[in-house]
Amino acid sequence: MSTHVTIVGAGLGGLTLARVLHVHGIPATVYEAEPSAAARTQGGMLDIHDHNGQPALRAAGLTDQFRALVLEGREATRILAPDGTVLLDEPDDGTGGRPEVQRGELRRVLLASLPAGTVRWGHKVSGARALGEGRHEVTFADGGTVVTNLLVGADGAWSRVRPLLSDAVPEYVGTSYVETYLYDGDARHPAAAKAVGGGALFALAPGKGIQAHRESEGNLHTYVALRKPREWFDAVDFTDAAAATARIAEEFDGWAPELTALITDGETAPVLRPLNTLPTGHRWDRVAGVTLIGDAAHLMIPSGEGANLAMYDGAELGEAIAAHPGDVEAALTSYEQAMFPRSGAEAAVAVDLYELMYGDRAPQGLIDMFTAQGQPG
Repeated sequence: MSTHVTIVGAGLGGLTLARVLHVHGIPATVYEAEPSAAARTQGGMLDIHDHNGQPALRAAGLTDQFRALVLEGREATRILAPDGTVLLDEPDDGTGGRPEVQRGELRRVLLASLPAGTVRWGHKVSGARALGEGRHEVTFADGGTVVTNLLVGADGAWSRVRPLLSDAVPEYVGTSYVETYLYDGDARHPAAAKAVGGGALFALAPGKGIQAHRESEGNLHTYVALRKPREWFDAVDFTDAAAATARIAEEFDGWAPELTALITDGETAPVLRPLNTLPTGHRWDRVAGVTLIGDAAHLMIPSGEGANLAMYDGAELGEAIAAHPGDVEAALTSYEQAMFPRSGAEAAVAVDLYELMYGDRAPQGLIDMFTAQGQPG
């Protein structure tokens, strides 16, 4: 039986898989719920790591295109106390292994590398069911269906493919981010821009934090972290941008104005991003004809690894399929046997990092970690 790979989800992981398969001459179709590539913004900066994200892009034959996207100097890292005191200031000296790119630009490179028609936009998956002998039927919200003998769920935290393999569902970790942007920071928000510096900013205290990153064109992208139950956030009216901003800012009363400006001067409506995870070490028994990559497989606390792992999963799965022509089960077994321990180890590290950032010793625990590592990325 010839292999035509059906991928659900056109994020970085699904697109990397499709590209690696294309490099090896294996056809694939990617089904994506969004109506077009430009349907929404694609998040902020990504640090692409030399041990997973970069090898994935090499396997995809896209290293040169990736290098052209790198924003120089963005590996700089600063840690500030709530009163604005600089506790750690590491410039980007060009020797780091985690160059920064804009997520949306990297996605555009991956999309451009695929044959026309590979991605089928506007195909929201409503469910999937096993037909036997490794074949599966995918159903779309418009009632359409497709049958495949190799189905890959690259569809993120709330995957519609995951139930074929696992009963696990994401659970709230007790912290949410609130996302804001300040545009043209150096000219319009100079004090906040100076506080952020050339790359990433962490201003942390137990149970809360203001994190920001300098993006292209001097834009400042902020994630405000609060360790609060979901009910607390449910009581904040995020449909009223001004009221929501004021309520979030109250939690940072007394912090330095150049830091709180990253909340109060936001030029976009604040967006709530609850942090949910699958169980650390999530895995499943082998099920014929289907597997998962990225957050669908191992949703974890943000640690800088999520996108890198998704791309690496996609590349490794693509290489496994190419290495086992006509033997889907051998390919999926090989991929999963390596992916499970890899993702489990990263999820455990993410839990430790979460405690360093928002636990009782914050921010000293994070400072100690960076100091022990040397140049942070």
